[in-house]
Amino acid sequence: MRFKRMLARTSVAIVLMIGFASESQYFRTFAQSTPKGRTAGVAVGPQYDTTHVYVAPQDFDRFVASVVATFGGTTSKLGVFTVTPTPSETMSQLVLTPVGTLSVFGFKTPIPFPFGDERTGYLVTDMGEAIRAAKTTNADVLVAVFNDPIGQDAIIQWPGGVNTQLYWHTTPPSYAPLQTVPENRVYVSPERADAFVRSFLAFSHGSVVSDEPRAPGVEIGRPAETYRRVRIESKFGKLTALVTNGHLPYPYGREMTGYEVTNLTDMLTKAKASGVDVLMPPYKTDEREAVVVQFPGGYIAEIHSIRKK
Repeated sequence: MRFKRMLARTSVAIVLMIGFASESQYFRTFAQSTPKGRTAGVAVGPQYDTTHVYVAPQDFDRFVASVVATFGGTTSKLGVFTVTPTPSETMSQLVLTPVGTLSVFGFKTPIPFPFGDERTGYLVTDMGEAIRAAKTTNADVLVAVFNDPIGQDAIIQWPGGVNTQLYWHTTPPSYAPLQTVPENRVYVSPERADAFVRSFLAFSHGSVVSDEPRAPGVEIGRPAETYRRVRIESKFGKLTALVTNGHLPYPYGREMTGYEVTNLTDMLTKAKASGVDVLMPPYKTDEREAVVVQFPGGYIAEIHSIRKK
């Protein structure tokens, strides 16, 4: 009897040791895949997060006028500046609409690498802390911090190859709050999607609003299929990660931002009158009614209205 009790205790101990070893291995693996350390929040607000739009100088004014006619809003004073760390010259203007802010560039000289590949510019409270946070959360620094005429800039790259510009102003800007917050639309591969989400969440201090493994494929031009869609919200605004195998019909993957409007039909009337082309006609899902359009100068955007349930 004593032997059986000893055997039982020994068996329990072995099971516990195996379980502890397995659990430890799990936590070690998880820890290795999760950004290390705690970072400070550096976001300011979604009205300061700008979609970067590059157009030819000859299309510049026509593009800006079309955006304002479609969405409403105002513009900053047009100027010609050097906004890169190496010699260059570009027309530059902000378009401040109720549904999102755009930074428009019309380069008069060749565009230095890697400028033009970044999708968004995020205003940060402290550039040094932002760069530290980027590195800590497994983002790469493609362009080290440099001075521009009104502050500082840098370009970072998230896992999955998504480029973002960080900027800081010597004199803090003051923009009106947005009526609706646009979504930064990011296309990533299944192999890098989780790494991207972990990195961005750690940097932005955001949260996952939804992670839909079988989102309707009509949203990416493949109506007979499904795909994974992750929606994230933070003080930087909204971000939607579209996880695909890259088999995308044009123009999906080219649109950088999704703008939310109250009435899609009325908006399309204004857009067409201002020279906007409809690339993908309106479609409906349970969540929204959406369309993909192209503005004069080539800028492609998704525009949607939320469907009330």
